[in-house]
Amino acid sequence: MLKKLSAEFFGTFWLVFGGCGSAVLAAGIPDVGIGYLGVALAFGLTVITMAFAVGGISGGHFNPAVSLGLAIAGRFEPRNLVPYWIVQVAAAIIAAAVIYVIASGKAGFVAGGFASNGFGELSPGGYELMAALVTEIVLTAFFLIIILGSTSSLAPAGFAPIAIGLGLTLIHLVSIPVTNTSVNPARSTGVALFADTAALGQLWLFWIAPLIGAAAGAFIWKGLLDKE
Repeated sequence: MLKKLSAEFFGTFWLVFGGCGSAVLAAGIPDVGIGYLGVALAFGLTVITMAFAVGGISGGHFNPAVSLGLAIAGRFEPRNLVPYWIVQVAAAIIAAAVIYVIASGKAGFVAGGFASNGFGELSPGGYELMAALVTEIVLTAFFLIIILGSTSSLAPAGFAPIAIGLGLTLIHLVSIPVTNTSVNPARSTGVALFADTAALGQLWLFWIAPLIGAAAGAFIWKGLLDKE
């Protein structure tokens, strides 16, 4: 179990450090910043690289919503949910702290949103609560369908990390303007602690919506798509 939890820790750390780090450190640089497309690709690359590196040890969840969906789908022991969630959230917080230390080393640093998620005034595109809720539920549900489908025995062997990583990239391309993309409660929690906004007050949505979406995706897969 220690090796599984360690793998989840390092995988989640890399996801938050690589994805949110790209948003904080590289996205907004004038003329040479990577923008939304670069951030979306960074999140996808974190999942691809760590799914190949440690996915065989822990399952490569790196996300409390994914762990819940896999448990509902019968691919993960429910008794391991709480330990996985604790490690995932801890890794996200530590990764966000490392990003903060690096970012604050630049003169004039202001934390601002710090890659956190939000709706209303905290939404990059000004989208309100209902739009954020629907976006996070729908995209997390499809993320679980991608994960369950690409890791099934009927899918081509060895390509699941690529499908999952590209799926997460697409999810970010759609939803960064709406919520700055969560689909991952741990990712949302880590950076919200360091944001200089009201992100913590909106964090509840970025736990509830991804968990609902993950459960929905698991039930859709089991009820309508699973042929194993």
